[in-house]
Amino acid sequence: MSALEIRSVSKRFGRVQALSDVSVQFNSGEIHAVLGENGAGKSTLVSILAGFVTPDEGSISLNGIRVPVGNPAECRELGIQLIHQHFTLVPQFSGEENLALGSFRGLAGTLDLDSSTREAKTIAERLGWSLRLKDRVATYSVGEQQRLEILRALALGGDVVIFDEPTAVLSPDEVTDLLGVLRRLRDEGKIVILIAHKLSEVLAVADRVTVLRKGVWVASDIRDNVTSPMLAEWMVGEIPALQEHPSYISEGTQGLAVEKLSVKGARGEVAVRSVSFNVLRGEVFGIGGVDGNGQLELAETLVGVRSADSGTVRFGDTESSPYISYIPQDRQRDGLAMGMSVSDNLLVSGIDHPLLTSGPFLRPSAIHTWANGLIKKFQIKVESLEARVSGLSGGNGQKVVVSRCLDRLPDLLVAVNPTRGLDLKATQYVHEKIREAAALGTAVVLVSTDLDELSAICSRRVFMNRGEIMDGPGAEALLGGSEAL
Repeated sequence: MSALEIRSVSKRFGRVQALSDVSVQFNSGEIHAVLGENGAGKSTLVSILAGFVTPDEGSISLNGIRVPVGNPAECRELGIQLIHQHFTLVPQFSGEENLALGSFRGLAGTLDLDSSTREAKTIAERLGWSLRLKDRVATYSVGEQQRLEILRALALGGDVVIFDEPTAVLSPDEVTDLLGVLRRLRDEGKIVILIAHKLSEVLAVADRVTVLRKGVWVASDIRDNVTSPMLAEWMVGEIPALQEHPSYISEGTQGLAVEKLSVKGARGEVAVRSVSFNVLRGEVFGIGGVDGNGQLELAETLVGVRSADSGTVRFGDTESSPYISYIPQDRQRDGLAMGMSVSDNLLVSGIDHPLLTSGPFLRPSAIHTWANGLIKKFQIKVESLEARVSGLSGGNGQKVVVSRCLDRLPDLLVAVNPTRGLDLKATQYVHEKIREAAALGTAVVLVSTDLDELSAICSRRVFMNRGEIMDGPGAEALLGGSEAL
């Protein structure tokens, strides 16, 4: 029996311990799923296995042969093939040319497309896949691109195939097709590793499951011994009781009212299913649950980034539009313009500030004074206002986002995992500012996968499961039951 063994692997990135003394064995003829929330260490583990990241400690062996860590070419030669989560195809090349790139070894000689793609085409026939190999990849659907990635990796041969979050952008039919491919590879005797966080897919296809949490190995077991609630608890930990918080809610205050809201996800699936709830001014309303249950789609709909399929979202009892602030979960992609200055990133919320403009023109001196005031008020450590925001620490980058959102008191604040990746001091600061906004009358919706965060800051909390709101006794037990995970 072939085996890929990881022994006592650790990896740190700056102050973040991505993996800590992790040991796992992957066997041939098995689909071994590695589960965990965002930040659990799954991507780091994959990168180490494929040779893209060198661990600080530990070793990896394949069939007793030590794997040369930090060398992706040698890892591929040993037979470890990675299907990347984010496609590595060249859009302007044809499908055939992209397949040939997988076997391209250098600039010497000529490239024979027929011979270099023959094995991939044979595998495609065996799998029953028909691809437009002469067409540019830019014209491919997401599912077609995924198949091309798989073919390119399988054509290189080897005993180990790693799928990194392969279903994230696939339709339900494409997911079913992909899971069939995993089973076929397992039956051929390969070591199949599935990196995932969607419990239903894992339980449908895995033979063995390993769970990571915050970079630490939590448990490994065969499929028959685990259940959805068990895996969910391993992934997120025990549910802490809500802490006591002072009430800022005034009688008769009208806040957010959501009625029978349904929203579709990126793949056209129903991500939010007829959800209804109310959030009063002065209240911090928490929404928890395992990632992928519709929380992100709900948050984006509340702030107007995504359109609702049906239902209504109202605020207050007047016709005037509320002032809404949004703290997205990915500050680098959605919250900050990384190549721009601190001042410019702050100005995103101040562009319509009457003191910062004169007619259609900005007032540089007023902007400088205003931005320095935010820096001081929100204790943001920066070299200068003109420094690029990409040079800030994670905590200070998040403070830029928070200060921009709370400079002008919003009627509604929607925050999604606002402290993910932050140290304790920065986390406490963000929590303090959210509570201050509630105390001044803001209605707050806090979406978080961190159960301790929900307990620490929320006056009320519910959980999302399969796109629905779960409340009341027993809601926590349903955390792991999602088919949409």
